[in-house]
Amino acid sequence: MEWHWPWAFLLLPLPWIVRGFMPPARVQQAALKVPSLLPWQQTPGAASHNRQPGWQHWLLPLLTWVALLTALARPYHSGEVVQVPASGRDLMLAVDISGSMQIEDMQWQQRPVNRLQLVKEVVNDFIDQRQGDRLGLVLFGSGAYLQAPLTFDSHTVQQFLNEAQIGLAGKETAIGDAIGLTIKRLKANPESSRVMILLTDGANTAGEVEPLKAAELAAHYQVKIYTVGLGADVMEVPSFFGTRRVNPSRDLDEQSLQQIADSTGGHFFRARNSQELQQIYQLIDELEPTEQDPQKYRPQQNLYHWPLLLAFIASLLLALQQPPLGHWWRGSKGGQ
Repeated sequence: MEWHWPWAFLLLPLPWIVRGFMPPARVQQAALKVPSLLPWQQTPGAASHNRQPGWQHWLLPLLTWVALLTALARPYHSGEVVQVPASGRDLMLAVDISGSMQIEDMQWQQRPVNRLQLVKEVVNDFIDQRQGDRLGLVLFGSGAYLQAPLTFDSHTVQQFLNEAQIGLAGKETAIGDAIGLTIKRLKANPESSRVMILLTDGANTAGEVEPLKAAELAAHYQVKIYTVGLGADVMEVPSFFGTRRVNPSRDLDEQSLQQIADSTGGHFFRARNSQELQQIYQLIDELEPTEQDPQKYRPQQNLYHWPLLLAFIASLLLALQQPPLGHWWRGSKGGQ
């Protein structure tokens, strides 16, 4: 147990100091004329009322005073040391969930998966490594939607990402709208922490804002954009003559993604498989490091309400023992 204000115990002798320096109060009592004192002398408890009070008379007042001073000293209990990592960045993740993300040209743990499923697996690991950063999530297809605002609750961001479904925001791709929505959420934050990671597998085919115009606006607000182009270069598909090779990423606009990254001070990455995508997020993690020195604090549990409750109970018991109340109680019983 520790104390916020231990000096409060210096007030312990205050009642005795006041009693020593101040004269006792003069109490004028009304006189009652009776023909005989015999009934009063036979009243039970009259003799004990005239006796000099002993230590029991001071016990409850002393207990009340000590309990009040203990509550004033503010006792508290300190818990174990808790570390809270300092925030290094505000990262907004923009993930494409258009219709083309359902193409199964990726491999994860020796099995074929579509592009969105691979993104979920890799980005979840990336989010786990960003402890202490505030993370947000934008999902875009034909339009862009804020799925999770900037928050330290990375588990919720992961949950929203895992619940995303292909085509939920439309079948087309609105890259410019996703950048514009992200700028709106980041522009009020400190300049050094405005970071966006844009992941798409196509070209801008929808939306109200052109991607390069949105990139100019991002550069104006000093929002750094890392662009990731997702999709394999070669994929075998069944045909009438067996199988044939096609390029599933022929719609990917690498040039625009490169210009967006260059104009905002970021980087453009090309992810053709799960290994490259993992390496990209590891590189981004190195380029945008979190703070290494966590903040430490001890949780405190205040205990002052317990001595305050004890003082309240003692004061109630003290009030019940006062002579006027006792005489009234005995008088009411005698009247019955």
